Amino acid sequence: MTQRVYIGLGSNLANPQEQLRSALDALAQLPETHLAGVSSFYASDSLSPGQPRYTNAVAALDTALAPIDLLDALQGIEADQGRERKERWGPRTLDLDILLYADQVIDEPRLKVPHYHMHARPFVLYPLAELVPEDFRLADQRPLAELLANCPFVGLERL
Repeated sequence: MTQRVYIGLGSNLANPQEQLRSALDALAQLPETHLAGVSSFYASDSLSPGQPRYTNAVAALDTALAPIDLLDALQGIEADQGRERKERWGPRTLDLDILLYADQVIDEPRLKVPHYHMHARPFVLYPLAELVPEDFRLADQRPLAELLANCPFVGLERL
């Protein structure tokens, strides 16, 4: 059975827009998975001072992959695109995060869904809002509209 999943994409190294386009191509090739939609690309300030700006987007997938299998596949795509995990929140060629996995709440050592910081990140919420109905609720029942109201469109530029 397929599930609707939302993936956050981000890059701030090695031609970030091309990194996202390449990642979207790779997502579309995942087994038992269909790329159902992609938000606009957004430029956003880094969470860490002194880093280049990020390019971000959100993709909607319909997948039959289990959450951990999907996570493994995403980390494989990151590695294929040169991702090195040296420092938390450091610069990166590609970051792929499972934001939402259908209506599931997942709390495992390797995976937390809904993504634990998405409520405070405009570079996640605004692209997500492009792909979901206006009355959309996260799996924990928080309305997206309420999260958007508490997370201003600051430091973002729609590309």
